[in-house]
Amino acid sequence: MDRFDVIVIGAGPAGASAAFVAAQTGLRVALINRRTFPRDKLCGGLVTGRARRHYADIFGHEMPFHPEDRKTTVDFRYRGQPVGIIEDAPALCATMRWDMDAMLCRHALAAGAQDFTGQAVAEIDRDSGTVKLKGGAMLGYGVLIGADGVNSQVARELFGQPFDRARIGFGLEIEADGAHVDPAAPIRIDLGAAQWGYGWVFPKRCSTTVGVGGVLARNPEMKRAMSAYCEMLGIDAAEASFKGQFLPFGDFRNVPGQGAVLLAGDAAGLVDPITGEGIGYAMQSGQLAAKAALAALSAGQPETALPHYCRALRPMHRALRMARLIRPVIFLPALEPGFARAFQRSSTLRRDYLRLMAGEAEYEQILARLVLRLPRFGLMALRARL
Repeated sequence: MDRFDVIVIGAGPAGASAAFVAAQTGLRVALINRRTFPRDKLCGGLVTGRARRHYADIFGHEMPFHPEDRKTTVDFRYRGQPVGIIEDAPALCATMRWDMDAMLCRHALAAGAQDFTGQAVAEIDRDSGTVKLKGGAMLGYGVLIGADGVNSQVARELFGQPFDRARIGFGLEIEADGAHVDPAAPIRIDLGAAQWGYGWVFPKRCSTTVGVGGVLARNPEMKRAMSAYCEMLGIDAAEASFKGQFLPFGDFRNVPGQGAVLLAGDAAGLVDPITGEGIGYAMQSGQLAAKAALAALSAGQPETALPHYCRALRPMHRALRMARLIRPVIFLPALEPGFARAFQRSSTLRRDYLRLMAGEAEYEQILARLVLRLPRFGLMALRARL
């Protein structure tokens, strides 16, 4: 049996970051992913300023982007109607996860992580601290980091199910091409395109990513919402072409792991329930998980990795809790029209949304302003219904 200090399952942004950081510190690391890279991944692929800062902090250089991928104009809509355009927004970068995730995996392997991509996990045995691959190989670990996405096999091993279906989000997406490809077009965000969610249009060099997402329990007819959104945009897309994925919209695990087994990124539910930001949280949580593993292993107590990790995650969890408090103001049907009208009238609200995505503002700074606006939102919502 081959033994490793750290085994990372999942080689996306969270897993690649964890493997890179752990390998850089001199730990012996195995990086497992059931598919080889590059590979398809359902994701809007919008990389925020927050995500780029985490990337630079982890990998030691700026994330590379083609100039055409850089977007500074955002077109906000509410049920298709314009509510404001920001033309000097903090830069957002539209990327294909096919390219980005392959780059991140290469970084991790170049740092010294041993390559087990293209190999699926057959069994995780926490009692013996081993992972068995479907090809028959048995690997031992000191700390195991599950960064294997929203349908996490590691989370299922720990908790019986990877997420709570009553609270999980769900998104549908297509890559529109041909006449719909305009790299110079602005980012578009449509509030109200789904219940307790939104729609998005992210123009890229080779295609345009179009999708809708929201809380699954509130959207029993998500395909119908996606069809209506495509029709509104003038896109002829058959339902069979829609790709779907569960989205952990703020349904994070308060305790993301057990003992020497940690969860990071989507596997831990670390996605902003308002902006949909997940890539930045994934990279940051992967970094923090690796540091927790190092601290526990250095002390000769791998089972203490989880307490180290939980302490490091406190600021992130606090921000996500505040986002969950704010979310009803934006998405609750009774308040949604009032918020949309206020959003249209207030460039400050629109900029706050973008500053959150850029990491230039935190929910603590915005919560107080929203509380003061609540009576006005209610009045605007009432007027919108009259």
